[in-house]
Amino acid sequence: MKWISDKGLKHLLAVANDPDFGATKYRLLEEISHGGMGTVYRALDTELNREIAIKVMRQPEAGASVAARMVREAQIIARLEHPGIVPVHDVGILADGRVFYAMKLVRGGRLDDYAARNPGIKDRLRKFQAACEAVAFAHAHGVIHRDLKPQNIMIGSFGEVLVLDWGVAKINAGHQANGNPLEIDTLPLAKGKDQAARFDRAADHETAQGTIIGTQHYMSPEQASGEVARLDERADVYALGVILYFLLTNRTPGTGGDEPLPGPREVNPKVSKAAEAVCLKAKATAAASRYANARELAQEVARLLDEEPVSAYRENALELAGRWLGRNRLLVLLVLAYLVMRIFFILTARG
Repeated sequence: MKWISDKGLKHLLAVANDPDFGATKYRLLEEISHGGMGTVYRALDTELNREIAIKVMRQPEAGASVAARMVREAQIIARLEHPGIVPVHDVGILADGRVFYAMKLVRGGRLDDYAARNPGIKDRLRKFQAACEAVAFAHAHGVIHRDLKPQNIMIGSFGEVLVLDWGVAKINAGHQANGNPLEIDTLPLAKGKDQAARFDRAADHETAQGTIIGTQHYMSPEQASGEVARLDERADVYALGVILYFLLTNRTPGTGGDEPLPGPREVNPKVSKAAEAVCLKAKATAAASRYANARELAQEVARLLDEEPVSAYRENALELAGRWLGRNRLLVLLVLAYLVMRIFFILTARG
C-alpha cells in the first residue's frame, strides 16, 4: 500500500472542494482568498480569453441564506456602476447549487497593507476620499454597505481605490435613484418557485430587526445593537470615521480592548486639529452628530486636502491668519521683498 503525503492529501481535499465549472465558459486557475460566505478564485473566461475573478459560495449545503446574500451582492454591485466599485460580468448557480458571480480581476492590496507602506497622511487621505466617493455613490442609490473596514477597501496596482464585499448591504425601502426605485430580485436565478421562495425568505431574514451584521469595532452603536430599522447612511459614515482614525494614527480599533479611543492628536501629534475634528464627527456615538452621508464626509476630506476650512472645526483668528499666510506664501514673500528694497533705496538715498 502506498501512503499519500500530507501535501498530496491537502491537494486532493482542495480539488474535491473546488466547484465544478465544467459546464460553464470559466476555468478556475487559483484561489485568491476566502471568507465566511464565499471563496474568490482567479479564473479564465475562455470565450473572451481574459482573466477574471469569480466568487463562489463555499459549500452547497451552506443554505438558502448564504445563497440569497450572494445573489443580492452580485445584483447590488451590478447596479452600482462606479469606478470605485468592481463591475460584475455574470452571475449564476452551478449544478451542485452553489451560487457564483464573475467580476473584474483587480490586482493590488488592501488599504491596511497600503497604509503600512505609505506613511504620508495626505496620500492616505486621498485614498480615503476616493473610498468615500464610492460609498457616496452607493448612498445616492439607496444602498448602505454595513461592513466597511480597511480589509474591504482595495488599492489597485495603478492607485485606483475600490470598495469590496457588498454581501451584507442594505437597500433603503422606497429609495429613488434617477426616478427609479432600486430593487433587488433573487427570483430570476432561482430554479423553480420553491427555491425562489426560500431565497426571498432568507433575504428577508438577513434584514430582520435585531439581526447584528457587520464587523466589531467598525459598527455604529445602532448597528451593533441590531436596530436594523434605524440604520441609514450614517452607519457607514461611522465605519468610515473609524477607518479614518486608523489612517491618521496607525491604531486599529480594538487594540485597547473596550476602552474609548484617545483623540487622534493624542496618538499622533502631526494630525491637524481640523483632521481630528472631521474624524471625531464622522465616528460620533450619536447618529445625529455625524455627517449625513458619505458625500458630506468626502467633501470635508477634500477641504482638508486643499487646506480649506472644514465645517467640523471652527478656526480662531490666529489659525485663520496662519492658514492664509500658508496659502499665499509667494505673495507674502514678494511684498516683503518689495518692502526691503524700498527701505534699502530710502536709506541709500539719504546717505
